[in-house]
Amino acid sequence: MKPSINIQQGWLSSARRVPSPNMNTRPVDTSISLLVIHNISLPPEQFENGYIEQFFTNQLDATVHPYFAEIAEMTVSAHLLITRTGEVIQFVPFDQRAWHAGRSCFRGRDNCNDFSVGIELEGADTIAYTDEQYTVLAQVSSCLMEEYPAIMLDTIVGHSDIAPGRKTDPGESFDWPRFQQLLKQ
Repeated sequence: MKPSINIQQGWLSSARRVPSPNMNTRPVDTSISLLVIHNISLPPEQFENGYIEQFFTNQLDATVHPYFAEIAEMTVSAHLLITRTGEVIQFVPFDQRAWHAGRSCFRGRDNCNDFSVGIELEGADTIAYTDEQYTVLAQVSSCLMEEYPAIMLDTIVGHSDIAPGRKTDPGESFDWPRFQQLLKQ
């Protein structure tokens, strides 16, 4: 799939920018070679309410929902969020380290945040993702693969692949064959 988008100074041209303070500099001489797909919904299994943006920018009101009280003090982010409608929101420029993977390991390399891009899909492990999300994820992934050639089909993984036993996303509802087919178009 030919990307109709591009990357300019670490920012996706088509994304809405909502800068997160939850980032830092990648280690020197570290190239981006991994793409990690996640899911997130706040509260769990509820969508399209703006809480993810608030969470990634440290503005989540802990009094709004009991679950928020548990997570409000966490400092996390991702490079991108793809909403249920296919909107792309960018929180961290790609040349910076987003805080999405936590304790993680890929092919013997720890700390995957150092060398990866993290994309969150607004979703849950057992709820089907939308057609728009698959289309946009494939377009964005193709763009990232073009910009960062070390990202290849076999280095696009789920959070569950780099943090097994600790994370389950993007979950059983994510259709890997469908996504990979879209990447090849």
